[in-house]
Amino acid sequence: MRNVVNIIVNADDLGATPKVNDDTFELIGQGKVTSATMIANAPHLEDAFHRIGSYDSCSFGVHLNLTEFRPLVQTEAIQPLLDENGQFSGYGRVLSVANNAALTDAVFTEFCAQMKRCISAGVEVSHIDSHHHVHTIPWVFRALKRVEKKFNIRRVRISKNIYGPRQHASVQLRVKKTAYNFLLRHYVKTATTNGFCEFQAFHEIATTTVLKHKIIELMIHPGAIDYEGNEEETNLLKTDWENQLTFPVKLISYNDLPLR
Repeated sequence: MRNVVNIIVNADDLGATPKVNDDTFELIGQGKVTSATMIANAPHLEDAFHRIGSYDSCSFGVHLNLTEFRPLVQTEAIQPLLDENGQFSGYGRVLSVANNAALTDAVFTEFCAQMKRCISAGVEVSHIDSHHHVHTIPWVFRALKRVEKKFNIRRVRISKNIYGPRQHASVQLRVKKTAYNFLLRHYVKTATTNGFCEFQAFHEIATTTVLKHKIIELMIHPGAIDYEGNEEETNLLKTDWENQLTFPVKLISYNDLPLR
């Protein structure tokens, strides 16, 4: 008998736009999305807060953000990450900035404010990931671990380690991601899935190949307009995709992920 693979379907960017909120909650209501992460400095988060309480079966995490919208805490030290309008300036800025202890402390302060905004709204935060995966950047990783300890949140998204047939990752990149995921799990004990990738990439490989991961997170962006192929991916999620795979799956949320 084939082993059942536990699947978390996580919708990113909750709070970003009204359409993101509407499409995400529609999919949660249909049982197609089992987890979602909130951008705490996004302009439509209050709307999401009002609706979250109606979906007990879904887990809700914080989508830590350094790449879009205004920071919740305006400090001099955070300025290197901002544009001329005082908004976060994108992933490239986070990746290339000359970081130092003051900037790392400022990022930690901002992350704490983002966590507190969600917690103070009554959300039981299940896990942490990040907008544009900034938590996988080495210098941001230090701030992430401080956040884990401060808020005692010990479930975090790993770096991508499953690739579809049309995707390519060099051996060097795969080694780096394996090292990052090892540190994520063991530098401050952290519970993670075994696998992580985009929903459509997973579907493409899992319809022809048996995957050996026990727990996999699949990322999706309902309602987003800036992700190529996003509408096609969302429409695929609405099908009976579970029955199209080479192995049986069970949908779970991040609340079901065992702590280490």
